Amino acid sequence: MSIFKTFKKEMVWGGKTLSIETGKISRQADGAVIVKYGDTVVHAAVCASKTTPDTFEDFIPLTVNYQEKAYAAGRIPGGFFKREGKPSESEVLISRLIDRPIRPLFVKGFNNETQVVCTLISHDLSTQPDIVAMIAASAALTISGLPFLGPIAGARIGYIDGAYVLNPDMKAIKHSQLDLVVAGTLEGVLMVESEAQELSEEVMLGAVSFGHESIKPVIEMIISLAEECAKDPWEVKEEPAEYASVRSEIMDKLGDEIKAAYKIHEKLVRQDAVAAVREKAHALFADREAEDAICDKVFHELEARIMRDAVLETGVRIDGRDTKTIRVIETEVGLLPKAHGSALFTRGETQAMVVATLGTGEDEQIVDSLAGEYKEPFLLHYNFPPYSVGEVGRMGSPGRREIGHGKLAWRAIHPMLPKAEDFPYTIRVVSEIMESNGSSSMATVCGSTLALMDAGVPMKKPVAGIAMGLIKEGDRFVVLSDILGDEDHLGDMDFKVAGTKDGVTALQMDIKITSITTEIMKTALAQAHEGRQFILGKMAETLAAPRPEVSPNAPRIQAFVIDKEKIRDVIGTGGKVIREIVETTGAKVDIEDDGTVRIAAVDQAAGKAAYDWIQSIVAEPEEGKNYYGTVCKIMDFGAFVTFMGKTDGLVHISEMAPYRVEKVTDLVKEGDKVWVKCLGQDNRGKIRLSMKRVDQATGEDVVLPEEPKKDRSERKDRKDRKHHNHHGSVESTVETPSSESPIE
Repeated sequence: MSIFKTFKKEMVWGGKTLSIETGKISRQADGAVIVKYGDTVVHAAVCASKTTPDTFEDFIPLTVNYQEKAYAAGRIPGGFFKREGKPSESEVLISRLIDRPIRPLFVKGFNNETQVVCTLISHDLSTQPDIVAMIAASAALTISGLPFLGPIAGARIGYIDGAYVLNPDMKAIKHSQLDLVVAGTLEGVLMVESEAQELSEEVMLGAVSFGHESIKPVIEMIISLAEECAKDPWEVKEEPAEYASVRSEIMDKLGDEIKAAYKIHEKLVRQDAVAAVREKAHALFADREAEDAICDKVFHELEARIMRDAVLETGVRIDGRDTKTIRVIETEVGLLPKAHGSALFTRGETQAMVVATLGTGEDEQIVDSLAGEYKEPFLLHYNFPPYSVGEVGRMGSPGRREIGHGKLAWRAIHPMLPKAEDFPYTIRVVSEIMESNGSSSMATVCGSTLALMDAGVPMKKPVAGIAMGLIKEGDRFVVLSDILGDEDHLGDMDFKVAGTKDGVTALQMDIKITSITTEIMKTALAQAHEGRQFILGKMAETLAAPRPEVSPNAPRIQAFVIDKEKIRDVIGTGGKVIREIVETTGAKVDIEDDGTVRIAAVDQAAGKAAYDWIQSIVAEPEEGKNYYGTVCKIMDFGAFVTFMGKTDGLVHISEMAPYRVEKVTDLVKEGDKVWVKCLGQDNRGKIRLSMKRVDQATGEDVVLPEEPKKDRSERKDRKDRKHHNHHGSVESTVETPSSESPIE
């Protein structure tokens, strides 16, 4: 008899069996499940600290960690240590993907430190694991007894041949016009993340709705599992009674001053004014320690209420705009003289300096994933230093926020980049946020477009982005275009939309309330479309299209294909030949396994020299074409010349000069560089060359005078003399072999 009491639910979902099991593994965790979808398996465990903080906070110290084990795909990790280490970018992004929809669903007042750990333990290299991990985290939380207002579920939606596809596999998603992840509850959507190929707002909204309907059966299955095995619910502190009294006193005595501070349009001045009122609030409770301890929390709640009520009632925002107006935009390109492309994008008090750099194939990022190693030719890095918000902070490696914002901008720009075969550069974009007051990620999208076009990258169309906000109280709501930092912090939604004039390329949505309706999303998408067109127009005033040529500071890359059988000749033994080409010409040379050669050089002459060198190695000699070669061997009847790498041909003594040459060494010696013309092949396939038909100084053709035709009677007389000498003469006449004669 088994010692385990297990519970399991399963269903067919998107053409594959989805199962959730608990009770067998990780029994000491507050909640743990094994979720299997196809042959991809994720283990999720949830634990919360048993020590309850004394304070009442509207914040949960939640950490979500998603990790992939190499054994899941039957691999051993690369590197010296041969074990999993620092989370990859993919693991960080999936951790954020799980965190974003579950964080708003914890009950206010639950402040225990909580950790969710999702581990990919089996991967079929077909089913994408992020959706499986999200479902696993939700199920583990739901059965844990923690005050979690779930469950949630997530799904991936593709758009292939005009139809929505639920959870397309890793191969199918490459042919999809859409890669969208949606998560939510039975009531509504909580999170959206997507990359799209210029799809309309209607198609995007339809995908979100399709995804929401698709996740409902999964949510119901998790509820069914929880009804059988969920642990007893944790107790949650109620708001202490003094909160209400402190709230009332601050509002009565300082409410007007808070309202006045929030009418100041400039961010830093407004922050100083609010801080001054906050100090007055503390003074009210100087002799009441318990009330003073909660003053900041209550004051923050009042800030949110005042800001939200003012917008709902008047439609006027804290910087004086209405709900749809975009802040003042200023753009500049080419501000960094040595960069390949640069732009400064300023929208109100948000500013991004974006720099584009063009590199070669050896600059591509090598990514070691469970599916195998691959190269990424487009990199977008986002940096958010503390000075951008006027603060002092720790500087270090990029955090989850920087990685997430950079990836969102990457998704927005990526669909509009040229194909590698048309533009064989590695592209790196770096966004340095210089100021921030709302949606620096969308400023990064706009700045990236300008920097790339300034560098001469032939983007299909310019891309712009805008962030939308939401304030919702009961049935009343208002959608805000181009939100400020305070509106993001104190509002209910962060809805970011990027795209071209013709369609959406990226969409990201995070909700701080339990869900939103289709009506709200439709309104937000419509306002985002209007705002995006305005921003694109402003960008076009500075730079409307890519520059006709890449920056003079960037390397010129020439791509061509050679016969795969010739690759070894270009590389040489131990890389000797290719190293010589690079060192001699100064150009960079990359050769792919399929025979694709890329030559990169800032100096055009260096690139041409490398190209000519490689062509001389791989090309087949053409009759009538001139070549530059080296005399490699001297014979009495002529000289052998090496050209086009290892190709040899004979210059017969009669083809060395337009006059009679007595000795070959009178004209050339071994090692001499000479121009030759290919005369074709003799009857044994040997290559015949000529020096006299090429100007040795310029390599240009030389027109030789026509030789007079010989009289037939003269030829007959010569034959007679030769016959006579054969019978009686001591001397014999020997003709010099012609260039037509085969030479041993």
